Amino acid sequence: MIATLFDFDGVLVDSEPVHLAAFNDVLAPDGITIAPAEYAARYLSLDDAGVFREVLSRAGKAASDEEVQAMVASKAPRFLARFEEAFRVFPGAIELVARRADRGPVGIVSGALEDEIVFALGKMGLLAKVTFIVSADFCAPSKPDPAPYLLALAKLRATGDFRSAVAIEDSLGGIASAKGAGLRCLAVAHSYPVDELAGAGADDVVSHLAQLTDELLDGE
Repeated sequence: MIATLFDFDGVLVDSEPVHLAAFNDVLAPDGITIAPAEYAARYLSLDDAGVFREVLSRAGKAASDEEVQAMVASKAPRFLARFEEAFRVFPGAIELVARRADRGPVGIVSGALEDEIVFALGKMGLLAKVTFIVSADFCAPSKPDPAPYLLALAKLRATGDFRSAVAIEDSLGGIASAKGAGLRCLAVAHSYPVDELAGAGADDVVSHLAQLTDELLDGE
């Protein structure tokens, strides 16, 4: 069986603008605002802790691990409140996950928090289709580090129910993470132009999820 490993934000759900708004909610007391272009260029593939550390460092503000984790905890309810009001699934996402689950294990490999992922999968009716979730709660190094995908591969080996795996990403850092773990990686141009994703090393790039056929995903 071929396992399919999905990034989440920006691949299945159109939530990156919601994350950006929640980051800015938390950073506002420090007089910091992340512009959309800056978010896409610097922070989109990082987990919450990574974003806060990098933003504060660039602003010349030192922050302890405890302060960063407090900011992560503060962002979580802000994100979910905004997400409930602005929940949007990319066209074809539900059908794609369900179809791939019929062909092999499906994993979510994301820098989001598990509660956020579970909330969205529940609204999409896909919780029963997903074999496991690798989230920021359980993998400290975030993309572009290969650690999240290496952990996903370890989970797959524990199931013993796959012969190969393919990753689906939308970001440059996500592609680097998947390729660093030795995976085939297909990219969907939801967050970056096709040429940038191809230049980052994606094995193939599509404009829309509907173009991710089983033949393409299985490498046939």
